[in-house]
Amino acid sequence: MTPSSTSSFDTPGDAERAAELRRVKTLATLVLVSTLALFVVAKWLLPVHPVCGFIAAFAEAATIGGLADWYAVVALFKRPLGLPIPHTAIIQSNQARIADKLGEFIQVHFLEAGPVEAKLTEIDFGSFVADWLRDRKRSDDLARFALRLLPEAVSATETSGLMTFIIRRMSSQLQAIDLAPLAAGTLRGFVAEGRHQILFDDLLRVMHETLNQTETMAMIREKVRAELPTLLRLYRADKFLVNKIVSSATAFFNEVRSDPKHPFRGEFDRMVLSFVDRLGTDQAYIDRIDGLKRDLLARPELADLARTVWANTRSFIERSASGETQVLQHHLAGMFVAAGEALAGDAELRGEINQGLVAVLRSFVADQKSGVSTFISDQVKAWDMAQLISLIEINIGRDLQYIRFNGSLIGGLAGLALYSVESLLRLL
Repeated sequence: MTPSSTSSFDTPGDAERAAELRRVKTLATLVLVSTLALFVVAKWLLPVHPVCGFIAAFAEAATIGGLADWYAVVALFKRPLGLPIPHTAIIQSNQARIADKLGEFIQVHFLEAGPVEAKLTEIDFGSFVADWLRDRKRSDDLARFALRLLPEAVSATETSGLMTFIIRRMSSQLQAIDLAPLAAGTLRGFVAEGRHQILFDDLLRVMHETLNQTETMAMIREKVRAELPTLLRLYRADKFLVNKIVSSATAFFNEVRSDPKHPFRGEFDRMVLSFVDRLGTDQAYIDRIDGLKRDLLARPELADLARTVWANTRSFIERSASGETQVLQHHLAGMFVAAGEALAGDAELRGEINQGLVAVLRSFVADQKSGVSTFISDQVKAWDMAQLISLIEINIGRDLQYIRFNGSLIGGLAGLALYSVESLLRLL
């Protein structure tokens, strides 16, 4: 295994636990040696007093129990005394099987749809996003990060041909728009709101001002004078007629402007509505508007304008990304903060975000859980087992060493009980 594939399992406190493990191991070994020495001494003193037989039986069984449990504990992690004894070094020998079963256990018991969904529904993703965006510093950082990516995105858009595709797509979409019904609907709404009457009032005002201008009156007078008989021209009837015409027209315009229900306004309404109806249904109007649309979209000035706008936009983005101007970053950060504030005050939207994320993450986990199982299995198989075993021993080895104490005690008591029964049978 290469060093790069070796994982580090060291955690705080491992040194203290390792020292404690060594102390308990030494103590357990001393107990084993002590029981063996006690057995030897008791056997040696057996002729001196019968009680030494009981002591020897206890010590003998305690020694055997301690040795058996020492073997069991050692065999779990390594080969006792380095001997190739079957069914020893259990963890090392079953590394692959342990890895597969661990991955399977995680997949079955931790990544099932029910537990995953239950855990995900406990998380308020919407509030987290809202609180994150409301923090001005975080929004500034997000805006700065987004601006750093924008120039590369713009360059990728240009070099990948995406911009050409977008332009063609937009052009085809614009060509497909039927402007006549759209224009008719817009004008119909304009009329329904009464806004055409404002235009009508402005038109009356302009006509009134134009008629009362000296140049206009002189022009009308010349036209009238040219049409009058010579006799009437001698009596300056043209001036009288022009004054009457202008005066009557002015009075009429003032009357219409001051009366919202004047019949002339109704006539204007009917005229406009008639034009709107013809605009949406008359094929001649439709063809003419469609032709104007095609001519407009085919104008080279429009393409030049689009290129200029794009170049200016790209330049502005690049200057914003380089820090030359902070306008875009400021507006982006403000937009993020405002979005966070709006999200924080909209419980329904937060609920929808939570539901959407739960659905997405649940589906993602369901699709990837087998991959997670495989990943965990591969990671465990790649572990340095010597280091892992050392970690296990450090964390649970102290408790395992107490098995040796218990083995010596229980074995000794069992041996003492059996020797006592044997002695009692001899007496019978």
